[in-house]
Amino acid sequence: MSVNKVILIGNVGKDPDVRYFDNGSAVVNFPLATTERGYTAANGTQIPDRTEWHNIICWRGLAKVAEQFVKKGTQLYIEGKIRTRSYDDQNGIKRYVVEIYADNLELLGRRGDSTGGSNMDYNQAQSSGTQQSSMPSKENTASQSFSADDEVDDLPF
Repeated sequence: MSVNKVILIGNVGKDPDVRYFDNGSAVVNFPLATTERGYTAANGTQIPDRTEWHNIICWRGLAKVAEQFVKKGTQLYIEGKIRTRSYDDQNGIKRYVVEIYADNLELLGRRGDSTGGSNMDYNQAQSSGTQQSSMPSKENTASQSFSADDEVDDLPF
């Protein structure tokens, strides 16, 4: 027996990329940043915040929800599976991509705050190595949950 389950809470780094197929189904992808807080070690060494970027993929009904409600800065709770795929780049070098296929998505954040409290820009972080450190408090949070099972269709994946 094995389990492939991921739970993430983080902030969206850029507006979702939405694609529709000829059969009307949709796929959405966007980067999600999660940050581990920095600390000061016993010997006084400062350990900085560490931000990880995750590639999130939403299919079908969940993709349509993400298209409508998710934007840069939105704080999300994501449940899903880790998937790895590979491709050959233009120089013939094999590259690997790790993605999170979302099964469940919850919108988090303070009431009336559509940005989820983040000023982090994915492209800015990629180019400058800047780390995100702002996370809204759990107080006064609103949540809305969506699942990949909300819409059933006959796609083979």
